Amino acid sequence: MIAHAPRFGPMRLDDGGGYRFRLYAPSAARVDVLSDGRVLPMARAGVWFAVDDRQALARTRYAFRIDGERVVPDPASRFQPEGVHAPSAIVPDFAWPDDAWTGRPWHEHAIYELHVGTFTFAGTYAAAAERLDDLVALGVTALELMPVAAFPGTRGWGYDGVFPFAPFAGYGKPSDLKRFIVAAHARGLAVLLDVVYNHFGPEGNYLHAYAPTFFTDRHHTPWGAAIDVTVPDVRAFFIENACYWIAEYRFDGLRLDATHAIVDPETPAFLHDLRVAVTAAAGERHVALVLENDANDVALLDDGYTAQWNDDVHHCAHVLATGESGGYYRDYVADPAGLLGRALTTGYAYQGEASPHRDDRARGAPSAHLPLTAFVNFLQNHDQIGNRAFGERLSRLAPADAVRALSALVLLAPSPPLLFMGEEWGASTSFLYFCDFEGDLAQAVTAGRRREVASADIPDPAAHTTFEASVLRWEERYEPEHAAMLAWYARLLDVRALGIVPFVAGVRGTDASFARVGARGLQLRWQLPGGEVLRADAQLAGVAHDGFAERLDGRLLFATHEERYPGGRAPAWSVRWSRT
Repeated sequence: MIAHAPRFGPMRLDDGGGYRFRLYAPSAARVDVLSDGRVLPMARAGVWFAVDDRQALARTRYAFRIDGERVVPDPASRFQPEGVHAPSAIVPDFAWPDDAWTGRPWHEHAIYELHVGTFTFAGTYAAAAERLDDLVALGVTALELMPVAAFPGTRGWGYDGVFPFAPFAGYGKPSDLKRFIVAAHARGLAVLLDVVYNHFGPEGNYLHAYAPTFFTDRHHTPWGAAIDVTVPDVRAFFIENACYWIAEYRFDGLRLDATHAIVDPETPAFLHDLRVAVTAAAGERHVALVLENDANDVALLDDGYTAQWNDDVHHCAHVLATGESGGYYRDYVADPAGLLGRALTTGYAYQGEASPHRDDRARGAPSAHLPLTAFVNFLQNHDQIGNRAFGERLSRLAPADAVRALSALVLLAPSPPLLFMGEEWGASTSFLYFCDFEGDLAQAVTAGRRREVASADIPDPAAHTTFEASVLRWEERYEPEHAAMLAWYARLLDVRALGIVPFVAGVRGTDASFARVGARGLQLRWQLPGGEVLRADAQLAGVAHDGFAERLDGRLLFATHEERYPGGRAPAWSVRWSRT
């Protein structure tokens, strides 16, 4: 076990009289704290500066003055009430209710990803909490918040955060976020948080001025200077942050963004140390650590990480539904159904094969030995919608019967499914890339975005109208077409809860198999721990096809069409499930 004593952020003094301020500033000669108008020189000890302020209280505003000149917020600030360039604030204690919440077992998770700012018209934690009963009625069991670490401006996706410990003030106070989590737990909903440990955003981060050792040029990221996690204090900063969200906010897990962009030659590696520390911080609670990793590397899953987002499932399903073949979809065009069958039964679609999109470099590693709960499957998420030029959802790109069939396949497979907010009713709103930078940076981001998607006609990311176009319109759920889709998703999640979840814990890829039926048909089988077999037939094309059994063995769990296929002919875009 690796213990990380708190090093970063204001710390209450043991006798309760004031706070200790500390700053990691290896390139500074002198640092002062400006605390509610008072100036307190800090004592240096190696690369650290510290001072005890007996007059500091909850809500005290403070900042650091570097070498008598530059005034900067605390990089480990717990709250930036006036934005990323203003002083930091000490956060009052929160009275957590004395409840018995310890989380939910991972295999029960059906995850709902949401962006707080566009989830409701108000765009706050409090407004999001008012929709929790709707999500319970839908049948999801866990929420995943896109990053809430403070970022510049009034709107953004959250991946340009510059204060990893400070919830974004535009969504509410830290106490509002904690009340949101309390409300979710009271309804049986786990809450996960998306965190970014591979880069800082381009505006509002001052570490280059006094702690350049946070960064390295030995490798690069597409989003900003790479983080040097080989430096012990830098390593501790992010590990402490992960533990902070689990212990201080009682999140039920973290989703780690783009872990393939975190490079660490050390042994044990940073991500190993983070997992060990978070596990210790969680105690007896169910806490999940979920990866995003473009390399399809099984090493972190073998090391004990809970799961990884499985982009392969999305890409296969998207090609089947839309016929798109550009970009990374070219890797799936030759055999989307076969690769989908492989991904649903053994984890990755690419398990060491050459990737055409990556200049025929090998991608992935064998994954069948892993539990299928180690893969989070989805038809949509913020990336796959928002990184399109016009932010279209799948329901705008594919026939409704294709969406229904693919949702029936992904939501009922053993792996935990993830929905993106509004997917459940086929929301008409886009989810566009938006930000709130100013001046030259705003122009550079807009120009870069247009180059990235090869379109000069995309909505301007910096325009407020781009953000407004991404806000969900909850009232449209009552329109007939959207209401029918909502009922469809709720029915699937009900079938999952009753007919799938109680039986799939421990199922591995080695317990599963699939067979092809023509070009777009699949017969899938999973041997369940209790001796039963979970079966699915799927015809994933706009035409019917022969070669299926007239009926599946066992108890029918769900069917998009009729239970029986006369003459073994499956209807177009059809899926049926049974357990025996």
